[in-house]
Amino acid sequence: MSVNMKLSPEIAIIEANTLTCMGLRGLIERMMPQAVVRTFNSFEQLMRDTPDMYFHYFISAQTLVEHSAFFVERKEKTIVLTNGTTGTPQTSHFHTLNIYQNEDNMVRALLQLQQYAHAHGRHLPQGMRKPISGTTAYTDPNGLSQREIEVLILIVRGLTNKEIADHLCISTTTVISHRKNIMEKLNVRSVSGLTIYAVMNGYIEADRI
Repeated sequence: MSVNMKLSPEIAIIEANTLTCMGLRGLIERMMPQAVVRTFNSFEQLMRDTPDMYFHYFISAQTLVEHSAFFVERKEKTIVLTNGTTGTPQTSHFHTLNIYQNEDNMVRALLQLQQYAHAHGRHLPQGMRKPISGTTAYTDPNGLSQREIEVLILIVRGLTNKEIADHLCISTTTVISHRKNIMEKLNVRSVSGLTIYAVMNGYIEADRI
């Protein structure tokens, strides 16, 4: 049982808005493919399940207000979904996630929460901890070369093709070729997907993107 929990952490999303649940679930599953994400339209649905089994709780601010006693005891595991406005006294002691932002910013926020919000990753399941790699001997799981990893990091940091070329002293055409190869090897078509890969594989800290 304990081994399964380490490999497949269970995550609960408690939010009445079905579209919000679906969108957030999709992002979390992309970031943590080994996680099991379950959605609940109400706190009562969660309580009919096994409420203490979850590794993280993503909840609406209204759910927190109405059931604060339950989540205060699980504060380190709870992330309150907000609309980007100023928080309330109830949410001030919790990690929060603004769900009214574009996908790239949402990915960054989720990665920062995952990497730092819970004791700098010490509370993450063992299989999800990816220390930042500082060695050129590291072998990428998808076969990226050292140069492709360098290009990946600069893409994730927001540099243009020309800026990457200048930084690495190579031509823009070569950068474009590397970029194409990276996306083909990873089967990724967006910067947010590259961002997830770079952080989850330890190529860059979440607060540097």
